Amino acid sequence: MSGAEPLFLVPVLDTERLRLRAHRVDDHAERVAIWSDPEVTRFIGGRPLTAEEVWRRFLQFMGLWSVLGYGYWAVEEKSTGRYIGDIGFADFRRDLQPSLDGMLEFGWVLASHAHGKGYASEAVAAAIGWAEQHRPTLRAVCIIAPDNRASIRVAEKAGFRLWQSSSYHDSPTLVFTR
Repeated sequence: MSGAEPLFLVPVLDTERLRLRAHRVDDHAERVAIWSDPEVTRFIGGRPLTAEEVWRRFLQFMGLWSVLGYGYWAVEEKSTGRYIGDIGFADFRRDLQPSLDGMLEFGWVLASHAHGKGYASEAVAAAIGWAEQHRPTLRAVCIIAPDNRASIRVAEKAGFRLWQSSSYHDSPTLVFTR
């Protein structure tokens, strides 16, 4: 099943430099490289993930589309065809105050070699465009570690504004909305 297409339709979104597409089994090695990089995960759980945890995240991403009708895309660099990260949204029903249940929780992660190129802003803009067309009634939110200045800049550039300060898994967390 290497590279098999999903059984449900994940829309493909194209930007100038990126393609947002369904995750594939054959992305796994690159996905493990990204999620096991301490530079990538330092603000997302604070530790690199194991290959097993990355596989579970892949299955979770695949399941979002079939259960919620929205989810995460794989981010592919058009010039190379290389998988470079994840972008999308979910309703994870987090144990967080304020409650985000029923909201469109945005998230993004890119390989460290893709940082600083404007890819996150480009991908977020494409995902927002899709959400505004297909899920216009859901309030958009994102949670970001206070020290993650790069993601805060991406969020603010996309129109997100600080809504509340909170704590998630005993770590300070900022909740943004747009």
